[in-house]
Amino acid sequence: MNYDEFTDKVIDHFMCPRNVGSMINPDGVGRFGEPGCGDSLDIYIKVKDNVIEEISFLVFGCVAAVATSSMTTVLAKGKTLEEALKITNHDIADALDGLPENKLHCSVLGANALKNAIDDYYRRTSQVSE
Repeated sequence: MNYDEFTDKVIDHFMCPRNVGSMINPDGVGRFGEPGCGDSLDIYIKVKDNVIEEISFLVFGCVAAVATSSMTTVLAKGKTLEEALKITNHDIADALDGLPENKLHCSVLGANALKNAIDDYYRRTSQVSE
């Protein structure tokens, strides 16, 4: 595999992903993508006092998909739900010191799965996202 197109941070998050794994009794689960036809990501969150206290992920995808999923969890952990909802795919790519243009779509997995997990939390707790 040729890693020359990736930054050191991308390689680091691919080789040593943070917060990887499923979660028992999550407060919210978000999925984005389709495992049958490409990259897919599941994000699990536990929330306390409106703050993402725990977050983890399972991903099916390439180097960039793993790295962006890992970075998404790093960026969201400890944030309020409102702050986490503001994390964009560009924030994720920037935190990794950039992605090749043909891999930028992988950062969309993280941003959208995170939003879906927060929306799921709001549904489960009968709240409305702001």
